Amino acid sequence: MFTRTAFFEGHILEGMEEAFFVAVESHLLPIWRRLPHAQKVRLFWPVTCDEDTPAVFLIQQIDYPSLAAIEEAMASPVREEARLAHQSIMSMYEGRHYHLVCRRQEADC
Repeated sequence: MFTRTAFFEGHILEGMEEAFFVAVESHLLPIWRRLPHAQKVRLFWPVTCDEDTPAVFLIQQIDYPSLAAIEEAMASPVREEARLAHQSIMSMYEGRHYHLVCRRQEADC
């Protein structure tokens, strides 16, 4: 399994927090769930962090069965729809977002 993780680094503009959360959960999340081969979508809203770490205000993860599945999802019309929907939230935050793709391995405690 592979997980594509998006990090939103920076900060949500003051007074836009609620509108940002609503837009992500009601507009973007349904699109992300429709990406081809997406198996699970997770959102994380950080509440604390170590000193000297980048200010990350949202982490989004999508699980896929293979790297080929990710490539297909990224080339799909749904991905373009997600990009357009993302433009609607960009005015609500300052910063950047970037992605990492990781091979996922469960480690039981």
